[in-house]
Amino acid sequence: MIDVVGLIKTFGLKRVLRGLEFHVDEGEFVALLGPNGAGKTTFIRILSSLSRPSMGRVLINGLELPAQSNEVRQMLGVVAHQPLLYGDLSAEANLRFYARMYRLKDFNERITEVLEIVGLGPARRELVRTFSRGMQQRLAIARAILHNPKVLLFDEPFTGLDQDASEMLDGLLTEVAAHGRTVVMTSHDLPRARLASRIDILSRGKVAASMPRAEVDSRGLAELYRAVTHA
Repeated sequence: MIDVVGLIKTFGLKRVLRGLEFHVDEGEFVALLGPNGAGKTTFIRILSSLSRPSMGRVLINGLELPAQSNEVRQMLGVVAHQPLLYGDLSAEANLRFYARMYRLKDFNERITEVLEIVGLGPARRELVRTFSRGMQQRLAIARAILHNPKVLLFDEPFTGLDQDASEMLDGLLTEVAAHGRTVVMTSHDLPRARLASRIDILSRGKVAASMPRAEVDSRGLAELYRAVTHA
C-alpha cells in the first residue's frame, strides 16, 4: 500500500531524510517511533502530499507522489500537529465542507456518526474557535475518518488529548486497524506502540530498526530505542 524508496528531503543545506526506505502492506498498522528532529513530521507531510520529496520515489496504492497527489488525497485520512480547521465554522459545518471536498453523497448521517465516535455530538453546532486544543484534535480525527479512507496517517495524534480523549483514540485506532485500514502513526511515546502490528524506529533520517510488535515487549523496545537513537 505504501512504497518509499531512497527518500531524501533537504531544507537548504540541511538533509532531514537520508535515503529512507519504508514499505507497508495493505492493512498493516505501523508505529513510527523516533525522537524530536528524527524526521517523523517531515515524512508524514510527504506521504500526505503536503511536501515534495527532494529525491526518491513515493507510491501509495500504486499512485506516485507528487505527480498523482489529487488521486492520493482521496484515499488518505490525515491528523497532523495542527488541526487545520475553520475556527469561524461549527464542528458540523467543518465536516460538511470536507464531505463536499471528498464528494461524499448523503453525508449528514455520516457526519453525525463520526461526531459521536469522537465524543463531539453535543458540541456539533459550536464554533471551533471556542474549542479546547483537545476538542479540536477530536474534530481533526473525525475529519480524518469521515470518508472511510484506505490509509490513515497520524502525526503524534495524542498531542493535547486528555485521558478520556486518549482512550477514545486508542479504541478508534484499534477498530480501524481491525477493519483492514492501513495506518501509519508517528510518536515519541513508546507505550503507544502497543497499538501497532509493526514498530519502526526512525533515527537521523532513516529507518534504523523494524520489527513486528509481537516480537518485542515494552522493556525490550525501550532498550532497542535507546540503542538505536543514541548510536
